[in-house]
Amino acid sequence: MHPQITRRHLLLAAAASPVVLHAPQAWAEGWPAKPIRIIVPFAPGGTTDVLARTLAPEMQKSLGQPVTVDNKPGSGGNLGAAEAAKSAPDGYTLLMGTVGTQAINAALYGNLPFDPIKDFAPVTLVANVPNVLVMNPAKMAAAHINSVADLVKYAKENPGKLNLASSGSGTSIHLTGELFKVMTGTSMPHTPYKGSGPALADLVAGKMDLMFDNLPSATPFIKSGQLRALAVTSTTRSFAMLELPTIEEAGGDVLKGFEATSWFGILAPTGTTLEIVGRLHQEISRALNTPTMRQTMLAQGAIPSGMGSAAFARLITSESYKWAKVIKTSGAKAS
Repeated sequence: MHPQITRRHLLLAAAASPVVLHAPQAWAEGWPAKPIRIIVPFAPGGTTDVLARTLAPEMQKSLGQPVTVDNKPGSGGNLGAAEAAKSAPDGYTLLMGTVGTQAINAALYGNLPFDPIKDFAPVTLVANVPNVLVMNPAKMAAAHINSVADLVKYAKENPGKLNLASSGSGTSIHLTGELFKVMTGTSMPHTPYKGSGPALADLVAGKMDLMFDNLPSATPFIKSGQLRALAVTSTTRSFAMLELPTIEEAGGDVLKGFEATSWFGILAPTGTTLEIVGRLHQEISRALNTPTMRQTMLAQGAIPSGMGSAAFARLITSESYKWAKVIKTSGAKAS
C-alpha cells in the first residue's frame, strides 16, 4: 500500500527472532501485574467473540491474571479497533482483530479513526475460519431453494427480493456476499449489523433471508435446524461439516475459483515492548496447541494457527492488497 507498510513489517520481522520469543529472562519484569482486557470489536455471539472467549481462560491460566473480553461493536469493527489502537501500549489492552479491521476497512472506509498497520503490533494469528452460506429455512421453502444453484437461479429471476445480512460493513462476511453477487450477476440488498450475533438472530426470525457467516458462530443454529447451510466458502470442505460442498462445487462454472475465508488474531497497540509481544505470542501459541483447545476450535469450524508476529504482519499486508481489489471490482460501499 504505502512505503511505511514495508518498513513496518521489516522491523517486525527483525524483532520477532527466536531469542525474543523463547528467552524468559527477557520478559518485562513484573508483567502482567493486573487483569488483561481483550477488545472484541463486534457484538457478543459472533465468531470474533466466540474465539476470544475460548482463548481467554487458557491465557489466564498461563499468565496468572484475569483475562476479560470487552465487546465494543460498531462501524464494521472500527470503533473497538480505534479504542484498542489508542490504549496504553503496556500489554493490558489487546485487540482480537479480524481480516475486516486489519485488511479490509482501510480500502472501504474513507477516513478510519486508526491506521491498521502503523497503530498495531501483530502478536499472533489465532485462527483461520471458512464462511458458510446459511438461509432461513422458511424462506428457502417459500422460494423452492434447496441448493446454491437454486439460490442463484431465484436471485437472477427475482432481483432485489432476497435480503443479505452481514456482521457489519467491511467484514469478510459482507465482502463474501459482494463477491458472490459479482460472480453470479445477482442483486441482493445488504443490511449490516453490529456483529454476527444480532444478524443471525434476525435471520432466524425471518427478518433476513441469507448470510455468509463465519462457521463457528453459525454452527449452533445449523445443528439446531434454525438455519440451513448450503455450502462453505473455502476451497476445500470443512472438517466440521464434511457433508457441505464448497461454493465452487455447488455453484458450477459461474462460481469457479470462489474463495473467501476469515481470520482472527491478537494485536497490541504500537509501542508495546517486544518482550511483552513475545510473551503473549508464546502463551497464546501454547494454548492453541493444547489438545482441548484444538479439538474445541476444530469442532467449531476454526483452524488454530499460532503464527508469529512477523508472519502475521506479512499476512495482513497481502490480505490488504487482495481485498482492496475485491472492493474496487465489486463497488462495495460502507453502509
